[in-house]
Amino acid sequence: MFTDTLRRLASRATSVAPPESEGGTPRQADTSPDTGAAKKRGLLSRIHTFDSLSIRDYRLLWLGQLDTSLGQWMDSITRGYLIYHITSSPLQLGLAAAMRGIPLFLFGIVAGALADRSGRKAQLIVAQVTNGALNLILATLVLTNRVQPWHVYVTGFLVGTVQAFQNPARQTLVSDIAGRKHLINALALNSMALNSSRAIGPALAGLLIATIGVHGSYYVQAFMFLLATVWTIQMRIPERGPESARVAKEPLLQSIKAGFAYVSTNSNIRTQLILALGPLTLGMPFTNMMPIFAKDILHGGAQLQGFLLSAFGIGSLLGALVVASIPRRNAYALPAVIGAVVFSLTVFFFGLSHWVWLSLACAFMSGVFMTTYQTQDQALLQLSAPRHIRGRVMSFYLISRATVPIGTLLAGVLAHYFGGPAAVQMMSLSALGLVLLVVSTHPGFLRLKVDLQDHPDTPVVAD
Repeated sequence: MFTDTLRRLASRATSVAPPESEGGTPRQADTSPDTGAAKKRGLLSRIHTFDSLSIRDYRLLWLGQLDTSLGQWMDSITRGYLIYHITSSPLQLGLAAAMRGIPLFLFGIVAGALADRSGRKAQLIVAQVTNGALNLILATLVLTNRVQPWHVYVTGFLVGTVQAFQNPARQTLVSDIAGRKHLINALALNSMALNSSRAIGPALAGLLIATIGVHGSYYVQAFMFLLATVWTIQMRIPERGPESARVAKEPLLQSIKAGFAYVSTNSNIRTQLILALGPLTLGMPFTNMMPIFAKDILHGGAQLQGFLLSAFGIGSLLGALVVASIPRRNAYALPAVIGAVVFSLTVFFFGLSHWVWLSLACAFMSGVFMTTYQTQDQALLQLSAPRHIRGRVMSFYLISRATVPIGTLLAGVLAHYFGGPAAVQMMSLSALGLVLLVVSTHPGFLRLKVDLQDHPDTPVVAD
């Protein structure tokens, strides 16, 4: 509304006759090209950070992303607190977390196939409503003192299941709504929402548990998913193309097989998925090793651990802001590869560091390059895959949410036998070696260029 008012005022101003000079003759308006260009180019017009939020339907999708991400991070903290409070068992604490991750492996590909066959908006609404209902059930069980460990496990498995179906639908809707031109900006803003939720969600959950109780945290989570559903219902989704309509009629098993076949035969897609999963699975577990570094290596405590994690979080937010702010006409594979390499190197030097300032710097830079390489790789993935198969491709990409905990388990085993620093160094060098191996076996990937202008999805590879 404000911008429309400005446009109307500007149009009125240009229709007014030029003022007269002191001699009575009309004064000529300054029509020099430089002056006109300067008027058009203000400071705000050169800032592209939040361009995608000017798209009504993406704005609604982004608000839903923010609400559900907050709910998921609150659930992660609250569920762990609840099961440990009931059982006092570290083993059951780990099992409760695993119950949320297992469905991503079991149902991720099926969920991607459904996102390509059915309405992605409807799939998202059903998943969000179900998640909110599960939060209400667990909150009421806690409030009435009837909660048992099996309630935590069952609801955790069901929450992981609905999130497995929610994730590919939401990610593919980003490209459907934002379009090619704004896709990288939209994905960067999504990353900002995720990283902001990672910082705010656990703190909010802890505050609610301390002041109201576990049930209070789950009631707030249910409200978050209700609010996200309100935003989602209002979205207008582009019509499906003929190919998408054909996919909707084929058997589900055939759709799943077609997804595997597409990924296995398309070398660019396969390379992008390895870049997305490999460095993240092998590199990200260093954040779970923070207590070892803060206490035993840097001789600090919980406060230093918090500073290290905050440095990583701030770097992630800054990386998302940088990616969102850069206007571009094409997306390239080379920056994603460079980002993956630098991310692996910064994690390696974090493992080597015995100085607080260097560890903080490495944590910060690893956050920056983790976000930048992941955002650009995801953009290439969505643009390279045709719309009718994009949900299945993204379901492979989203498996990273289940592989990172596996990487964390591997890091724990290595740390047990060789120490935390050696574990981080070995895993980060493995990540680096994987990136270099993939690029060396598929050098043409470095020349991948995808046009961001809005026309049919056709990736272009430079010869």
